[in-house]
Amino acid sequence: MQLTQASNQWKNRPDDERFLSITDMNNHFQRLRSRSAEKVLLNSDLRVIPNASGNGEIEIIGKNSTIPAKITHWSLGQLAQRAQAPASYIRSLPPEIASTCLNYGLQSSGVGSIGALLSVNDNMEPELRAVTGPNYGRIWNATISNAIVERFGDGITSDFRVPGEFGKDIVVTKQNTTLYASDRDMFVFLADEKNRIEIPNRRDGKNGSLARGFFVWNSEVGAATFGVASFLFDYACSNRIVWGAQGYKEFKIRHTSQAPERWIEEIHPMIKQYTNSSTMGIVTAIKSAMNMPVADPKGFLQQRFTGTLADKIMQAHFNDEHKPIETIWDVTTGITAFARSIEHQDARVGMERTAGKILEMAL
Repeated sequence: MQLTQASNQWKNRPDDERFLSITDMNNHFQRLRSRSAEKVLLNSDLRVIPNASGNGEIEIIGKNSTIPAKITHWSLGQLAQRAQAPASYIRSLPPEIASTCLNYGLQSSGVGSIGALLSVNDNMEPELRAVTGPNYGRIWNATISNAIVERFGDGITSDFRVPGEFGKDIVVTKQNTTLYASDRDMFVFLADEKNRIEIPNRRDGKNGSLARGFFVWNSEVGAATFGVASFLFDYACSNRIVWGAQGYKEFKIRHTSQAPERWIEEIHPMIKQYTNSSTMGIVTAIKSAMNMPVADPKGFLQQRFTGTLADKIMQAHFNDEHKPIETIWDVTTGITAFARSIEHQDARVGMERTAGKILEMAL
């Protein structure tokens, strides 16, 4: 199957959200982290006011503050949600009326406090970066980027690095990088294309090889969950689509109060293990799957899919391999072959997850 998550980033990110190394990204996040602080604030202690310079913007000030904080475009949307007011409508109002509406909404929303992420911007002005619930469990981008640097180095010279194009090495530029971050989120795609996994009889009776890759994404301001996805793949093309992906596995953590602890207990060890993991487990599983016969392929597939889908998967495998499904490996190959014809990404990934679970039967 093909994965388009990195390609979507590549298509939509401006130059100032593209990084040339994990080290550069980590330095950026460490600076931002050093300027930021979390506070739980009572709604009754907050007041939204028009900017004193009359520039048409609004600011927010706390009970014990003397300098109001600027409100970013993102945090205004979150603040409006907390005040139970449509953000687009608030943005269309004059600052005096917008302030009154937000103050009224915050006082009457029934939610007594907010979780505020405060920072100092490049002009050394206080800024409200995010407004969340008081129990929001923030996983800092700086924590993630630092862990990636610890295990994978700069992402340029180590084994796991920004992937090449069609399997060939590249000089990383802002046009072809797979390292992205903004004031809202981050996304990393690294791959080890040097130490490929050799797979006998991979496709149509021919040997082949696969590289290891992974995605990491997060938002410390509430724009997305934290997640890690690992997979094997053939190559990434110049627009950063991942082709020939197999064994896609995804793990997400919502930013609840337990999120930071779960990062420490579950995800950080996973990242450490991935860089040092032997490929023998994967090779063994594939070889085992090739030797596990399936007596009734359609019945096996119908335990997991509808009869119509089972027929389509069997046909997709025959079209690719020129033989019927006979083994567990054939089943996973047929599922991923059929997944390529699915238009919607979520459905494709769902099919690939099922294929990965079936392959795990061979472990």
